[in-house]
Amino acid sequence: MTATTIPEATARRVRLVVLDVDGTLTDGGIYVGRGDAAFEMKRFHVEDGIAVRMMRNAGLQVAIVSGRVSPATDLRAAELGVTDVHQDPNGYKMATVKQLMADKEVEWREVAVVGDDLADLPLMRKAGLPATVANGVPEICRAAVWQSTRRGGQGAVREFAEALLRARGQWDDLVDEYCRERGG
Repeated sequence: MTATTIPEATARRVRLVVLDVDGTLTDGGIYVGRGDAAFEMKRFHVEDGIAVRMMRNAGLQVAIVSGRVSPATDLRAAELGVTDVHQDPNGYKMATVKQLMADKEVEWREVAVVGDDLADLPLMRKAGLPATVANGVPEICRAAVWQSTRRGGQGAVREFAEALLRARGQWDDLVDEYCRERGG
């Protein structure tokens, strides 16, 4: 199932966007190496970074919630100005998102979740806007009301952000603002 649009009423309710990392913001690959110390690298797509900034510029709260602890995730979140970054080594995301919602006074119907695998399923079953990437596992695809045409780590979050912001009637103004800030 691939939906190209998000219903306007659903989009306008969204106040908090929760993004998974591995398989959503990345292609799911993890590069592990060892020199003087062990290190890990992940590949993030630049278009997803612009999308996160656009959502934030639209007044949406963006949180990154991962079921894996990684310094690479912290680095990328800092680059994007995302301060709500939560990483649980066991993939337990529900308590984290419930706390975020309480802190931000947000209800489930006001939450969008973009995920790809089973660790995201409990959240997606409750979210007002459950979304997935083209390569989401079958259980996630069945729970989603919107699915990208792009795979995770290949601009899927950018595709989601544009669909969400278009449905809210904000996309064109945000693009114009982005260009004005850059002298265009």
